[in-house]
Amino acid sequence: MAQLISPKRGLVIGKFMPIHNGHIALINFAKSHCDELIVSMSYTINDAIDAELRYNWIKEIFKNEPKINVELILDDFDVEELPLPERTKVWAKKMAAVYPPVDVFISSEKYGTPFAENLGAECLIFNLERNIVPVSATLIRNNPFKYWDFLPEVVRPYYVKKICFYGPESTGKSTMAQKMAELYQTECVPEVARELITDNNLTAADFINIAAAQNQRVIDKTKTANKILFCDTDIITTQIYAKHYLGNHLPELDEYEKVIQYDQYFLLNTDVAWVADELRDLGDKRDEMYAIFKKELVDRNINFISIEGNYEQRESAIKFFIDALLISP
Repeated sequence: MAQLISPKRGLVIGKFMPIHNGHIALINFAKSHCDELIVSMSYTINDAIDAELRYNWIKEIFKNEPKINVELILDDFDVEELPLPERTKVWAKKMAAVYPPVDVFISSEKYGTPFAENLGAECLIFNLERNIVPVSATLIRNNPFKYWDFLPEVVRPYYVKKICFYGPESTGKSTMAQKMAELYQTECVPEVARELITDNNLTAADFINIAAAQNQRVIDKTKTANKILFCDTDIITTQIYAKHYLGNHLPELDEYEKVIQYDQYFLLNTDVAWVADELRDLGDKRDEMYAIFKKELVDRNINFISIEGNYEQRESAIKFFIDALLISP
């Protein structure tokens, strides 16, 4: 009579802060050596990256892998002061309490062997030298742009730096956003209002629709941006124009403003020639509007860099900042 072979259950543990291609290689290796794989993501309330976000990244990456079960576990049991054999004994006790019995533990860490022994499981070590995928989560957190190619697509938006070109009409925001996006081979978010309106006879509902569309475009473009996302305008701008054309503050826009946080504002001055078009009607109030735009940033305690001079000087100042940002984000 043939002997039945029980399915082999594997375990991979980690903080995955963030998950990167090295982790993915480890998990795929582990998957190939077992019938069921538990990927246990530990977390604390003080983690540098939100636990739910990290958990969702892993779930998304392996959503089409039915044999992989991604689990969350609160790390309130580790005792770092203990020597490794005793420390991993504490881990093993916790794992045995929350997970079904494990047959094999797969790891890229030195603690793999003692932990597996304490689990009563086989140990498989994957690329302890880290030369197959030469990266670590610490390296990525310290300089994500340097290790950009090691980041899964689902993780990259978390590290994208959003740059807002901000200021009154006809100061070169749209041109600069497009030019920078081309120069740095990334995405640009236009002033979406120009796609939605044909004149400035707007209602409160119009401004709310503009805010929703602007935010959604930023969210969408962040997913495909290459390290930097250049944005022409923001919700503060929408609120400024709502006040101007409607005569009152729209509290609904405050909620939209909270959705997107920009990493850097460039406040463009009015010391360039006015260029009229069908939507620009404040050419005689440029200094007044500039003061309003600046005050809104100051009142919110938002850091900004003033951009002025001719277009060549503006471009040079912006490139200087972006080049430094790419080296040390």
